[in-house]
Amino acid sequence: MRLVIQRVSEASVSIDQKVKSSIGAGMLILAGIENEDTDEDIEWLSKKVVNLRIFDDEQKVPNLSLLDTKGEILLISQFTLHAMVKKGNRPSYIKAAKPEVAIPLYEKLIEQLQRDLGKPIATGSFGAEMKVSLVNDGPFTIWIDSKRRE
Repeated sequence: MRLVIQRVSEASVSIDQKVKSSIGAGMLILAGIENEDTDEDIEWLSKKVVNLRIFDDEQKVPNLSLLDTKGEILLISQFTLHAMVKKGNRPSYIKAAKPEVAIPLYEKLIEQLQRDLGKPIATGSFGAEMKVSLVNDGPFTIWIDSKRRE
């Protein structure tokens, strides 16, 4: 599973020109799911996300986590995070999980993040055409892959 995490001062997602979800300060997370992803990947990523120290303390040093700041999460599914561009110019998405695999894992990720954060998170709609708006705070963007725990 791959996540792109952006520290935001605000973010929202709209579907059919209507805002579905919005958050204040926290993280906008784009999640790409592949067939090999498991509950272990979800648990590891969720713990990493809520404890990731990317928010500024009083000295303007990124020393605080979502748990420390009581920040929010907006989670968006994005299969294109598994695009492969090795051959030609048209991306291949063969590594991205099909909906019958990805949807249950996406729902488990939502549940795990809510458990670990201790409150509900905001989401998009799996498979929908979405418009995502954000104010990237920093900018601060991090990429995490549960198969490459670097």
